[in-house]
Amino acid sequence: MFTFVAQKLGQSATELRRLPSALRLAWDAAKLWTAAWAVLLVVQGLLPVGSVYLTRPLVNRVMAAVKAGGSWESVRPAVTIAILFAAITLLTELLRSALVWIRTHQSELVQDHITAMIHRKSAEIDLAFYDSPDFYDRLHRARSEASYRPVQLLESLSGILQNCITLAAMLAVLAPFGLWVPVALLASTLPALYVVLRNTVRQHEWNVRTTPDQRLTWYYDWLLTSHETASELRLFGLGETFQSAYNALRRRLRGEKLELAQSQALGQFAAGAMALLAGGASLLWMTWRAIRGFITLGDLALFQQAFQQGLGLVRSLLENLGQLYSSSLFLGNLFDFLALKPTVLDPASPRPMPRAIESGIHFERVTFQYPGGRAPVLSDFSLTIPAGRIVSLVGPNGAGKSTFVKLLCRFYDPNAGRVELDGMDLRGFSLEELRRRITVLFQEPVRYNATAGENIGLGDRGASGMDIEAAATAAGADQIIRRLPGGYGNLLGKSYVDGAELSTGEWQRIALARAFLRRAPILILDEPTSAMDPWAEAEWIDRFRSLAEGRTAILITHRLTTAMRADEIHVIAGGRVAESGSHEELLRRGGLYAQSWARAAE
Repeated sequence: MFTFVAQKLGQSATELRRLPSALRLAWDAAKLWTAAWAVLLVVQGLLPVGSVYLTRPLVNRVMAAVKAGGSWESVRPAVTIAILFAAITLLTELLRSALVWIRTHQSELVQDHITAMIHRKSAEIDLAFYDSPDFYDRLHRARSEASYRPVQLLESLSGILQNCITLAAMLAVLAPFGLWVPVALLASTLPALYVVLRNTVRQHEWNVRTTPDQRLTWYYDWLLTSHETASELRLFGLGETFQSAYNALRRRLRGEKLELAQSQALGQFAAGAMALLAGGASLLWMTWRAIRGFITLGDLALFQQAFQQGLGLVRSLLENLGQLYSSSLFLGNLFDFLALKPTVLDPASPRPMPRAIESGIHFERVTFQYPGGRAPVLSDFSLTIPAGRIVSLVGPNGAGKSTFVKLLCRFYDPNAGRVELDGMDLRGFSLEELRRRITVLFQEPVRYNATAGENIGLGDRGASGMDIEAAATAAGADQIIRRLPGGYGNLLGKSYVDGAELSTGEWQRIALARAFLRRAPILILDEPTSAMDPWAEAEWIDRFRSLAEGRTAILITHRLTTAMRADEIHVIAGGRVAESGSHEELLRRGGLYAQSWARAAE
């Protein structure tokens, strides 16, 4: 046991090195509240000692008053001490309430501060991190515990600081009875310290080991409660399947957690019993000394109060230490997550972006493989898109068309080769400036639970209402929006009251308007007509060329009826450009494009 305690105390000291960072988090989030919290802790830590210290003179004065026959002169000192005792008790309760109020303010600010840090880091890091299961495990641990760990951390720190102050004073009170008394008090808590450290380590190891399973329960819960999955679950009768999977997983996790709790309860009982035996033996010794007349009854009362409170303080201190150790392990998860560094970075001295694109976009022998991928998505890929032209990228799923977009937006950097804009490597530009010159309709656009106008306005936060309506008209979304009861002020999505749900094609029009709103020189549309019916597609394509005038437009599509309207079509297959040309040229060649056109015609 002693070896384990020493080992775990060493590990605890290593983990607790993060405490300065934790305190800095609290200070950065709530300076005034943290300062007030620290002052109250010191005062509240000293008040219990005053109560205990008054026990001896109170008992002695009462005994003296009894011997004197209860006259007022003999009772008055005892009454004075009793009033002081009551004042300290009242002040203790007042400070306890004030501390709860202060800690609530402090913890709420700290929680929001940590959540904001997680949000900033999630928005800052590379898209490549989202390709890693380990990243999702880290993110899950950081997010799931951020809602309560800051509060627990502050409460643990409060308890430790306050209990340390009180315990130090109690030991000073007990020291005159013999140096063995403080030693016995501290030694009696070694079993409890062992239990606390052992259980904390086991709980943390269990949390780390079961993180993928806990994320899976969240996923099953989302499947069973989400609007996106509701139709398919009902059609295929999948509700019971996923409920069974969720319940089986939760049953196993619950069983393991209850087993840990049972082991913890038994250990705590055994440690508590040993501490009580030590306390009982010490009290018997002091009672025998009082009977022999070596100490007064006041001394005995003081000893009993101080020793029992000391045992309680040490137990509380150990519990807080265990919670603090557990919270420091969480801080390890948090700080590890916050320490993630993006690899797609701004250059030290960014080049100025060209005001207008003159020569165009060029992929020069680009090879790219996703992190953890089995093979390159693009291999020795070369493609030139002249400025001001409308081009289509077509090809089978997985050919690398969407990857082309991600590399052009610098969500990733190529493993080999270069992506150039007007002959300059994209890595030489500021990320913010580069992305400001690109607007994209992604293959799976986000459906924001905001008003129709806000949904479109997110494409350019400085746009006016007229600009938003013009973009909606260009995307064919204006009539959809005007049919809503609240028009552009109508909330979209059924997650909130008065929200209107749109069809997949209508949501796509909203996203298309958002892309059009940003008057960027590079316009990328990934499957812009995939959710449109043929009539809507034809009507939209007829307007598209005028909308794209003066811009370099890239259409990524499986619909050859959309692709055929481009100035040039590039067929991507096997991570390379298989063939290029206009619609008529590709049909004459009889290659992949012509074969796909023939199959579509059939």
